[in-house]
Amino acid sequence: MCPPLGHRGETRDVANGYARNFLLPRKLAVPATPANVKNLEHLKRQRAKEEDRALEVAKATAARIEALTLTVTARASDDGRLYGSVSAQDVVEFLERNQVPVEKRRVQLDEPIKALGEYKVPVRLHGDVTASLTVSVAAE
Repeated sequence: MCPPLGHRGETRDVANGYARNFLLPRKLAVPATPANVKNLEHLKRQRAKEEDRALEVAKATAARIEALTLTVTARASDDGRLYGSVSAQDVVEFLERNQVPVEKRRVQLDEPIKALGEYKVPVRLHGDVTASLTVSVAAE
C-alpha cells in the first residue's frame, strides 16, 4: 500500500487527473480555492482552541487525582502477597466514587497489584498530561 499523500487539514499539490478522477469524487479532498483555504484556517484555529480547553481540563483533573489516595485493605499471606489483587477496574471505581470519571484504558497498570505496599499508578488523561494516583495496599 502506498503512503498517504496528506492528512486532514493539509494543502497538497497533486496531478489534475488524480484530483478530478479520484480525490474529488470520493470527497477525500476539496479544491484549494481562497474560500476553502480561509475556511480551513478557521477550522484549524477552532481545533487549537478546543485542544487548549481539553489540556486545561486534563491538568485540572490531574491535580484532583494526585490529591487522592486509594487505600485498599485485603487479606494477605505472611510474606506480603495478596490473596486477591488490585486491578485497573478497582482504580476506575475509586475515581468514579470521587467524581473523577476516567476510562479504564487510561489507567496504565500493566499488571494487577498483588503485594502489600504503596504504588504510584499512572493515569493518562491527555497526550501531554499523566497523573499519578497513590495506591496503598495494607493487610486486614
